[in-house]
Amino acid sequence: MWIRKAARDKKKGIDCPVPTQPVSNEEFIPRAQSTRQKQLEALIGDMSQANAQKLGMDRRAFMTTSMGLATCWCATNQVYGKSLDVEEAEMFEPAATAEKFPKSDYFIMDVQAHFTNGFALDFRNMEFMKNMGFNLKNDKDAYSYKNFVKEMFFDSETDMIVISGVPGREKQRDADGMTLEGKARAGGILPSWLMSEAKKEINKLAGSTRALSQGNLAPNHYWNKATNSIDKQATMEQMEREVKLYGIDSWKWYCHTDPGQTGHGFQCDDDNAMWFYEQSRKLGIKLISTHKGFSYQSRTLGHLANPKDIEKAALSNPDFNFVIYHSALKHGPNEPDWRKANEYDPTTGDFAWHNILMDIKKRNPNMTNVYPEIGSFFAPLFIEDPIFAMHGMGKNIKTYGVDHVIWGTDCLWWGSPQWCIDAFKRFQISDEMCEKFGYSKLTKADKAKIFGLNAAGLYKVDVKKKRTPLPVDALDKLKVAYEASGGQRENSAYGWVRADD
Repeated sequence: MWIRKAARDKKKGIDCPVPTQPVSNEEFIPRAQSTRQKQLEALIGDMSQANAQKLGMDRRAFMTTSMGLATCWCATNQVYGKSLDVEEAEMFEPAATAEKFPKSDYFIMDVQAHFTNGFALDFRNMEFMKNMGFNLKNDKDAYSYKNFVKEMFFDSETDMIVISGVPGREKQRDADGMTLEGKARAGGILPSWLMSEAKKEINKLAGSTRALSQGNLAPNHYWNKATNSIDKQATMEQMEREVKLYGIDSWKWYCHTDPGQTGHGFQCDDDNAMWFYEQSRKLGIKLISTHKGFSYQSRTLGHLANPKDIEKAALSNPDFNFVIYHSALKHGPNEPDWRKANEYDPTTGDFAWHNILMDIKKRNPNMTNVYPEIGSFFAPLFIEDPIFAMHGMGKNIKTYGVDHVIWGTDCLWWGSPQWCIDAFKRFQISDEMCEKFGYSKLTKADKAKIFGLNAAGLYKVDVKKKRTPLPVDALDKLKVAYEASGGQRENSAYGWVRADD
């Protein structure tokens, strides 16, 4: 049985900013909590209660502070071995964390951020998700635009976001052939027009650029069923709309979904995709963000989430850049055993499909236009076992270079991304793993690149401008007002977990 992570925690009286079991981002079936994860959860509960009492604080209030996060990290090191840079003093003194990890240290640009603008994330009733076979209720408020802004900007250190799409086809005309606008275009969970509106509203509110947006259009969205081929006229019409009217900053592709009801998906290296690149090139958009891995969204088309098609696509289009979401981590359909489902090899540290992405670069060392992204990659690996995160991050950096690894969190499916941010600030690859597998220790400069500098280069963002304190960003002002009025971060993850057996 599935249950919302937030509902499960409320039922058990757990209030923790760090997930202590696998949380589904709607793209895999959650696994049961492991023995060590249960041990960690209990230890965090005991330590946080004791630390809060020592400071004369309510435990819930304590867990919304940096001291609460530090308590989680100290407990993690006890259970799994040291993978995080945290000192005991940080559990009792906010100043200890503030001095060690100043909030201004990094420019943080999250390239994978989602919301649904106030309606329930009803994946299982979408045509392309019905084969998952679940009929579960959803809490629309958790996925709302208002909560998205709160979690991403008020409750985390994120400086910029890329509002990332979920596949859906916009309706171009009504029954009379009149061009539709705005909400009338529909388009599913998070259509291009809605991402564009949100981007413009956030930036207007901020008085500066805090948000970018993607376009959902892909080669199989508009289809001529009579000829069983791409409807090039409709596709070009939508392409021009998304680039010129919506002002998108990249495309977001899901090869293994079928919004246009073509009967099949597509690949990044097939003829339709190659035609799309050429048209997009003419319009000046040469950045493709493609979902790879997490193939369970479709039992029949899931194999198309394999990253093998990236090799030809990237080599054939050297002027395009390809951001590979989730670093192509596979995930199996049921995942009762994480290691088995992901074909984890403890002797090499390889994961299914991620190793295919790594091999592409090994075969083509001069290929520089492919970028592994770590949304729903770093966090799930770290939750499962920090050793897995060391392997995943170590291989991404070793193979593609630290200047090609892109920060993303897949929030707000996970809730506020702050715990992911804090974990990565502290995260380190052990000396033993570096010596055994040839990984590199992470420096502060490395983390700065991954947190935002790499993405800024891809999206042509002026990082210095964004870090200039004057003029003061309007969202920063609202953040001060929000905190001053007693606002607290919700330690909630909005994805799904396995109910206790």
